[in-house]
Amino acid sequence: MKKYNFLFIILLGLILSNCGGAKKENNTLFTFDSNQFKAQYLPQESIELNLLNPNSKTVDSVVYYVNETKIGTTKGLSKLPFTFKDQKLGYQNLKAIIYFEGETTEATDRVELVSNVQPKLLKYSIVNTFAHDTASFTEGLEFHNDTLFESTGQKGASYFRKYDYKTGKIFKQNNLDAKYFGEGITFVNNKLYQLTWQEKTGFIYNATTLKLEKTFTYEKDIEGWGMTNDGKYIYQTDGTEKIWKMDPNTLKMVDYSNVYSGNAKIKSINELEWIDGKIYANVWQKDAIAVVNPTSGSVEGILDLSGLRKFVKNPTAEVLNGIAYNPKTKTLFVTGKNWDKLFEIKVSE
Repeated sequence: MKKYNFLFIILLGLILSNCGGAKKENNTLFTFDSNQFKAQYLPQESIELNLLNPNSKTVDSVVYYVNETKIGTTKGLSKLPFTFKDQKLGYQNLKAIIYFEGETTEATDRVELVSNVQPKLLKYSIVNTFAHDTASFTEGLEFHNDTLFESTGQKGASYFRKYDYKTGKIFKQNNLDAKYFGEGITFVNNKLYQLTWQEKTGFIYNATTLKLEKTFTYEKDIEGWGMTNDGKYIYQTDGTEKIWKMDPNTLKMVDYSNVYSGNAKIKSINELEWIDGKIYANVWQKDAIAVVNPTSGSVEGILDLSGLRKFVKNPTAEVLNGIAYNPKTKTLFVTGKNWDKLFEIKVSE
């Protein structure tokens, strides 16, 4: 348990969700019997849905929903058990539609589903250290065809560049219009995708020529933060605990997961990198990387990189941000916003 709590400390600033118990909705006729609810549940647990009927109404039937998906119907006020297996982590919105005495009403409530995975504490060793441009407000870092690409933020100073990280030589740089705050990038299907922060605008470039081919508007009303892909789908963050899954062909969001480390929701997920079926995620304002299961959202490992700070000499250096995986060397390249160093590290358990 001590080790488990220590991993939470690495990601300081986490707030245990729903500490006050289940959220209650006012309904003068029927309410969920939330006194029987726990504030948080694990995926292997179940809940018994039951309604209170303080006015002794005659109930014909009740239809129950979890997150707007129908899970069952009962005759009268019979109890309905529900298992959380296969549900997304996060709040489970409960709804009951009650049919009684020729009328219909509904009751709502919610509980929180948290992770049952104990994250492993990962270790690292520094393989190499390279100079990094201190003017780069790093938002994205990725290898493509053995060459490093980096995207940066700040209005009037946002760009992505292709460069030699060993010498600093820039092969190609595309500057964004000053109205845009650049964010994460990723390569998929011979295209380079780039996000912007609050402008709800993305760009698609030819991965070979780096010429702009298309501008698109986000399907959801979200901010743009980090990006990665699994070879088929793009995964992107919006500054919350969510990791969205987007079809690059349609630019539609097809799914999402909520990131949890144990019973703590991890907000401000930032830059992403896909490595061996897992998502490595920077957490904004934390010098740590969370290793996330892309399906469940559970944090399976934590890499504490706070030790790198002692090597960073630039006084204006900000938060760790930027993860690039080199599949040939099986090493990570990490840096931060306005850092003067780019680190090549090897990760182990």
